[in-house]
Amino acid sequence: MRATDHGSGTAQQLRIRGLLNGRDARWGAAPILFLHGLILASAFAYALATVPNLPPAAYQVLYAFERFAAFVFFIEYGLRFFAARHRLSYVFSFWGIIDLLAWLPFIILEMSGASVLRLLRLLLLARMLKLLGHSRAMDRLVLALRSVRQELTLFFCVAALLLYVGSVGIYLFEHEAQPEVFSSVPAALWWSVVTLTTVGYGDVVPITLGGRIFTSGLLLLGVGIFAVPAGVITSALISRDIEDIEETLEKIETSEQKTRNQKRAVAKGGKHKSN
Repeated sequence: MRATDHGSGTAQQLRIRGLLNGRDARWGAAPILFLHGLILASAFAYALATVPNLPPAAYQVLYAFERFAAFVFFIEYGLRFFAARHRLSYVFSFWGIIDLLAWLPFIILEMSGASVLRLLRLLLLARMLKLLGHSRAMDRLVLALRSVRQELTLFFCVAALLLYVGSVGIYLFEHEAQPEVFSSVPAALWWSVVTLTTVGYGDVVPITLGGRIFTSGLLLLGVGIFAVPAGVITSALISRDIEDIEETLEKIETSEQKTRNQKRAVAKGGKHKSN
C-alpha cells in the first residue's frame, strides 16, 4: 500500500491526499475505483489495438482512449506530487516511478512518433502495478517476503548455480551430437532454464544417452528446488496471519479487562456512596 502522511501539509494537500487514497469524506473510494477501472480498461484497449483487420474507426477510438488515460494519469501524478509531504522522495519512490511510467512513455511516443520504440510501449504496462497501490494483501506479502529474504537469497544463489551447472553439463554431453543447438554454454542456458523450471518446451532436447541421464537428474532437482520458494513464502504468510490473530485477541482481552476494571470501579463507587 502507498505510504501516506497523516496530518501533515496544508488543508488543500490533505484533501487531495485523502481524495487520491480513497479516504475523502465526500467521495470515499470512488476516485480509487475510477482509476482502477481506467487501468483495466486501458489494458483491454492496448490488447484490442493489436488485433489485425479492425475498422480504422476502431483504432482511432482506441488511440483516443489511450490519450485520455495518459492525460488522467498525468493529472494524478501532478496531484500526488503537489500533495506529497516530501516531493523529491515521492518522485524517486517505487510508487512515484510507477505513477510516472503510467503516462510518460505515451507522451514520448506522441512527441517522437517513433513506432519502433517497443520498450516504451512495454513500460506503459507498468500502470497495471498501480492496481496494487491500495492492497492490504500486497502489504502482507511484502512483509512476508522481507521476513524470509535471507532464505530467498539463498534459493536464488542455488538456482543460479544449478542453471550454470546444467548449461555446462548439457554442453559437454550434447555439443558433439548437436553442435548447432548446443554451440556454447551461453546457448545452452535457455535449455537449462526450461529444464530446471520443468516447463519443457521440447524445442531443444538431448539425444545422447549421457545427455538424457543428466537431464533426468536435473529435472528431479528442478522439481525440488523450484518448489522451495512457494513453501517458504506460504509459511511466512501463515506466520503473519497467526501474529495478526494473536494481536487481535490480545487487544480484545485488554479491552475486556479495561471494561471489567471500569465496572469494578463503578461498583466500588456505588458502595461508598451507599455507606
